[in-house]
Amino acid sequence: MSEVAGISGAGLSGSRPESSSGLSEPVAGSGHGPTVRHRSVTAGSLLAVLGVVYGDIGTSPLYALKSTIQIIGTRVTAGEVLGIESLIFWSLILVVTVKYVTLIMRADNRGEGGILSLSALAQRVATGRLRTVLGFVGIVGACLFFGDGTITPAISVLSAVEGLEVSVPGTSGIVLPIAVVVILALFGLQWRGTGNVGRIFGPVMLVWFLAIGVFGAIEVSRAPFVLRALLPSHAAIFIWHHGWLAFIALGAVVLAVTGAEALYADMGHFGPKPIRLAWLVLVLPCLVLNYMGQGALIIGHPAATVNPFYLLVPHALRLPMVVLATVASVIASQAVITGAYSMARQTIQLGYLPRMRVLHTNADEEGQIYVPQINRALLIGVLLLVLAFRTSDNLATAYGIAVTSTFGCTSVLAMVVFRRIYGWSRLASVTVFGGLFAIDFVFFAANALKIPEGGWVPVLLGIVLTTLMTTWKTGRNLILARWRQDSLPLASFLARLPQSRTVRVPGTAIFLTSNAEIVPACLLHNLKHNKVLHERVLFATLQNLDQPEADPGGRMLVEQLAPGIHRVTLRYGFMESPNLPRALEELQAHGVAFDPMQASYFVNREVLVRGAVPKMSIWRISLFLLMARNAVPAFEFFRIPSDRVVELGVRVAI
Repeated sequence: MSEVAGISGAGLSGSRPESSSGLSEPVAGSGHGPTVRHRSVTAGSLLAVLGVVYGDIGTSPLYALKSTIQIIGTRVTAGEVLGIESLIFWSLILVVTVKYVTLIMRADNRGEGGILSLSALAQRVATGRLRTVLGFVGIVGACLFFGDGTITPAISVLSAVEGLEVSVPGTSGIVLPIAVVVILALFGLQWRGTGNVGRIFGPVMLVWFLAIGVFGAIEVSRAPFVLRALLPSHAAIFIWHHGWLAFIALGAVVLAVTGAEALYADMGHFGPKPIRLAWLVLVLPCLVLNYMGQGALIIGHPAATVNPFYLLVPHALRLPMVVLATVASVIASQAVITGAYSMARQTIQLGYLPRMRVLHTNADEEGQIYVPQINRALLIGVLLLVLAFRTSDNLATAYGIAVTSTFGCTSVLAMVVFRRIYGWSRLASVTVFGGLFAIDFVFFAANALKIPEGGWVPVLLGIVLTTLMTTWKTGRNLILARWRQDSLPLASFLARLPQSRTVRVPGTAIFLTSNAEIVPACLLHNLKHNKVLHERVLFATLQNLDQPEADPGGRMLVEQLAPGIHRVTLRYGFMESPNLPRALEELQAHGVAFDPMQASYFVNREVLVRGAVPKMSIWRISLFLLMARNAVPAFEFFRIPSDRVVELGVRVAI
């Protein structure tokens, strides 16, 4: 397991400012469209997909239909059941199958998915204010995705463990403690990596989907007329007759499609082909059979509305099903947790969060990572939700608002991407994604009714995260502006260097700089205090691309500025983690002598203080300083050996 850290600078709008500690400058991705990383589909990859990607949406039958039915009441008619079933089925078809599996997953940003990758694609073909707006939409969607990531583990685990109350009466008192233990175990396993977790969880989810499909099919065979719910007319009739109540019910229907965004966010882990194949061949058929089976059971036995999922299972198998459901619910959380890791690294690389430690858990897959700080934050958030809401029914009131908001942000970004990158006509892009956005908006509006009852939780979390990200970006922009104001142009320095009496000493000095046209402050401080310059000087600048990975052969650019002085530009995508010493070993191929054992790395150690005339409000400055103090040091991010680093303190007022 290799350890790296993220970059602390880069803006989604394309101006990715950083300080002269060596963090990155902005460049646009080369090429006119996304380049797909082709991966073969194997039985192992399909199992891993089941274990990592489909846990969330795969366990929705535990609570989705039950929550929707309870809105209508315990005494439901056959027509009402068919209407609700039809709404769930067509939500699965339109939102998951059409929108995400068929369309959105085509927006492959060089193998990576997720709303930030989609935002980067959209901004690549936008300019001016539209580019800024698209960047903000991506950030808001990412923040709301993190909100979904805290609620999913809580509601999934609680709903599964609550099956004990159906199988073993009198066990309600131990449901909460068991749920807490399960959640602790889940987050404790994350360091093993998504590939290993997928291999562990994949076979379990295969059994899960087959089990829920079989139990549903058995009940459907007893009442096959329930399959009439596949006709959209039943959904239309239900909405027509129930009006406002049907609108409220849509807030629970959306529970059946939570996890759809995780399909896209996890695309970088496995590729689109196994995700699509698993959905169409196994996951969708089994989900539909189970929902239809639950509906058939309720029509025949109205008392089953109390918990139709478990009452669908034969009595002798209910306790084993509780165990299987609990394990499956643990796996359900995996989809959003791994998606949160990918989303966190992208926000770090794109400049909206401070540097964090990112652990690579698979030497062959760049996308399989583990972020300890995000893992701890999610664990704390999930435990607080479980202890505060205590039951899955209570948590259902808080669920949905975050994920439906993310759905809407994705539709807006996709409209731009498919219009300007894939060449769709304006009519086609507006019709398709405008229609999908209308569906997203209806779901969002229905869930907005839950805000007073608990829906405020993900909304508040989204606001807090958006505030943190925009504060960090604004603060880094101010620091960059200060550096530009106080810096010496590199051309002027080089022109005066031959006339100066600067002593040149043996060895190689590498100065990290974010702006290749100015003299790094650490170089000026070294001259001021040590009054020497090394025989070989390298100015190293990292550029963040708006694509997941740099093009082959386009990683390094070397320019000679003066005898013994070179500028080295290294390009990295937002899903890559730089290793500066390893990259500089390639200098030999460019005709530049480089001995890593004779190299010293000079970086700035910024001492941030409030300026006499602050450019931000006092509370935002305090927040920014707190975030900066907790960022991983730049040399650790670049994976520079600590015994080869020279840090020079620089006081910066903001």
